[in-house]
Amino acid sequence: MDYKFLGRTGLRVSPLCLGTMNFGPQTSEEDSFAIMDRALELGINFFDTANVYGWKTGEGVTEQIVGRWFDQGGNRREKVVIATKVYGGMGDGPNDSKLSARHIKQACEDSLKRLKTDYIDLYQMHHIDRDTPWDEIWQAMEQLVREGKVLYVGSSNFAGWHIAKANGVAKSRNFMGLVSEQSLYNLNARMVELEVLPACEDLGLGVIPWSPLSGGLLGGILEKIEGGRRASERIQEALKTNRDKIEKYEAFCKALGEKPADVALAWLLHQPAVTGPIIGPRTIEQLDGSMRALEINLNTEQLTALDDIFPGPGGAAPEAYAW
Repeated sequence: MDYKFLGRTGLRVSPLCLGTMNFGPQTSEEDSFAIMDRALELGINFFDTANVYGWKTGEGVTEQIVGRWFDQGGNRREKVVIATKVYGGMGDGPNDSKLSARHIKQACEDSLKRLKTDYIDLYQMHHIDRDTPWDEIWQAMEQLVREGKVLYVGSSNFAGWHIAKANGVAKSRNFMGLVSEQSLYNLNARMVELEVLPACEDLGLGVIPWSPLSGGLLGGILEKIEGGRRASERIQEALKTNRDKIEKYEAFCKALGEKPADVALAWLLHQPAVTGPIIGPRTIEQLDGSMRALEINLNTEQLTALDDIFPGPGGAAPEAYAW
């Protein structure tokens, strides 16, 4: 496994990040344990979760599953860089969500208990909070770092200017600030190339793409439909506007001799600032299959062909839209 530094930190993580969002709602605890064990066997040491995963308000179902897996011992916790998130609603009260100092403190304490650990490697803000000032947010995060409960802080779903402002304030407080950004990024969703990726490259944040297969659209969906699988309503709607691109994409992958899902992951690994896309396997077979992406080297001609099929926003701003 070729481990990568997470942004400008000295922390080394695997180039694929194990997403746990399916653990609980779609994947049983027993199967979730097996997937996490297999991930370690494969060299994947970067796991991503969130306090809201499991989709039962306030319960943190997925974090609990990960915590019980850690609790089995075998140095599982020590082998894993665990990332979780704060922002989402964890109760019905007015202070049970977002990024007030109060909620950050309470949410962190609760996540630590569910995860059965003393510290969180990467504590990510799940969304921007437009109502809480950065001095308050950083004061809360600084306290967690001083207490040894959080090692690094990241963001998710931030705009480029949010990242720049956040790290500007952090620098004025002599605090490290954001070291990573988790963004929607895939061949069919490239808007972050305008502002977010350039901000991350300049400020030293590692990019962790979520939904690298565009919810399954880039996972060979047409071939699966032809094979008799029924597509979800969401995928059917997406195909209405993207069918021409997906047909060309699957033809490209067939000519390349690779599975569409593997090419989509490999493409992300070729992009500047990307540390590692999040894969969300529901089975061990899906996890094993994802490893092929690490072996695919796309040449300049192939990358250009993919750009032709899935044109991005034109590059970085402002050149993408101005002279």
